[in-house]
Amino acid sequence: MLPPMLREPAKTPVETPTAEIPPTTTATEQFAPSRYSQTLPSWIFLPSAVLVIAILYWAQEVLVPIAIAVLLTFVLSPIVSALERLNLGRIVSVTISVLLAFTILLAVGWLAARQIARLANELPLYRRNIQAKIADLRDFKKGGALEKVEQTVEDVKSELSKPKGPSKEAPPREVVITGKEESAFWPIPLATGPMIARLAAVGFAIVLVIFMLIQREELRNRLIRIFGYSRLTVTTKALEEAGQRISRYLLAQFLINTAFGVTVGVVLALIGVPYALLWGFLAMVLRFIPYVGPWAAAFMPTALSLAYFPGWITSFIVVGAFVLIELVINILLEPRFYGESAGVSEIAILVMAAFWTWLWGPVGLMMATPLTVCVVVFAKYVPEMTFITVLLSDAPAMEPYVNYYQRMLASDQDEGEEIVDEYLKNHSAPELYDQVFIPALSRAKNDRRHNHLTEKDEHAVYDGTRAILEDLEDPQKNSTAEDTLAEAPSFDSLAPEKTQHVLGFPADGKADEVALLTLEKLLDSMRYKTEILSADMLASEMVSLVQQKQPRLICIGSVAPGGLAHARYLCKRIRARCPEVKILVGRWGFSGNLENARATLTSAGADRIASTLLEARDHLTQLIQLRTEPSPAPTRHIAH
Repeated sequence: MLPPMLREPAKTPVETPTAEIPPTTTATEQFAPSRYSQTLPSWIFLPSAVLVIAILYWAQEVLVPIAIAVLLTFVLSPIVSALERLNLGRIVSVTISVLLAFTILLAVGWLAARQIARLANELPLYRRNIQAKIADLRDFKKGGALEKVEQTVEDVKSELSKPKGPSKEAPPREVVITGKEESAFWPIPLATGPMIARLAAVGFAIVLVIFMLIQREELRNRLIRIFGYSRLTVTTKALEEAGQRISRYLLAQFLINTAFGVTVGVVLALIGVPYALLWGFLAMVLRFIPYVGPWAAAFMPTALSLAYFPGWITSFIVVGAFVLIELVINILLEPRFYGESAGVSEIAILVMAAFWTWLWGPVGLMMATPLTVCVVVFAKYVPEMTFITVLLSDAPAMEPYVNYYQRMLASDQDEGEEIVDEYLKNHSAPELYDQVFIPALSRAKNDRRHNHLTEKDEHAVYDGTRAILEDLEDPQKNSTAEDTLAEAPSFDSLAPEKTQHVLGFPADGKADEVALLTLEKLLDSMRYKTEILSADMLASEMVSLVQQKQPRLICIGSVAPGGLAHARYLCKRIRARCPEVKILVGRWGFSGNLENARATLTSAGADRIASTLLEARDHLTQLIQLRTEPSPAPTRHIAH
């Protein structure tokens, strides 16, 4: 509500509330529920999720081969497409890709199985080295704390094993005679049932991969038809992003893990560790397990080196080789091959790895990352599953300005400074001002207008931002400029061509004052001498000050929402008192149609209107040039 002295009879365009929302939306708002989310009640999601998890658990014997087939289809699709571009045809390309992939896997698996069998037979030969290592450990702990702990444990065990009462004779053992399990309807022994089931699952997965690769367009069209034509755009985007991201990620992961396994095998062979091919294959397979896989792969060859080689040096070399290979892959190969992350946070990968392991066992552990990527991609386009994207995605939970605003509300200036410092690592100072500070000021002003904030909370945001702003280094200053400014006289005594006097008017409160202080940071202190008036001053006092100072430029700061009527009133009063002064109005944080506000302010006497701080700086430069250029000589008209 305007004070009586500011009320104007003229009509002013009214800003709609939708135009006062800050331009930047949060990560959650990007996927706000659409009209489709209104078709189902929100309470139905929890029982649906429980039902889906129950189906995944109880139907895993059928769903696991299907999941493996889907993931293999994503991996082989780029290879099939590359072969098709060679005019080999769809069926020939699929046949070559599937045969090549499964032949390599089966061959390597067969060689690894043979080496496991040989290793099991040779383990007794390493007994002497194992005994020597145990003797070394005993000598290490002899007389030390380990021996005392071990002795204490043995005493406790012996005390617990003593019988409390008189000894009783053990009851006679029950003898159970079991026969060989067989069935008249099943000629194969029943003990081989699980093995046959696994082989059948592998065969089913192979056949399913072949048909999925041949008919992948048909499957895509059927999925689109299931979701309905009303969701055609959303479904198409989801399938395209899932196909591209998952195919690229899985293929890159397969290549990197294969390189890891081959390198491990070659290095272990050069060191002399037995069965290097086996350890390389296991290293490739185990690296599909997030984070812990490479170190689980390092455990087995390290243990074998302890048993095979005398001394401890070779075992330390094996551990060092694993560490070096993993570091090289993480630093050099993964950033280049992956190109971008899987879109899932590290904590989410660990949690989902535990979830899929509980659900599907070791197979679920190996497929945890790609399955989680699939869930996150599809959840991004389904409004009812937005919370999954927020919880699992590696995107920031909140936009920087929202995070900063929340910390200012909590009066946590230290963390607010950390957010600012982190933002400045990848962005410039002007971007910080326009994308973080101004939206935060606008949000605080909007929340105060809707009684979501107290006056104390609102001023906490303004005062905290002012304090952080004062501590920031001026992007326009350097050491020489600071020294010169410290010795410079007041702006009233400077020549006009050296320093321009800019007077800043807050239109409607403290938010505008802080915004003007932010603009001051962007101005070159050697060209501009700025004076920001207090928001507590009355409009009449501001106008009187203009007549006293006679500035060349005036900048009226107005942070949305609101403030348009105040800015218009100031423009009219200043223009009436000082016709020669150049007036710039900064309409910051306004995301609606600026043309109506521009027309209103221009008719009130404003020369330029800026919607961002950078635009305001550019307009000030242009206004200075207009102000300093000599006026053209008047043209004399000769009457004939």
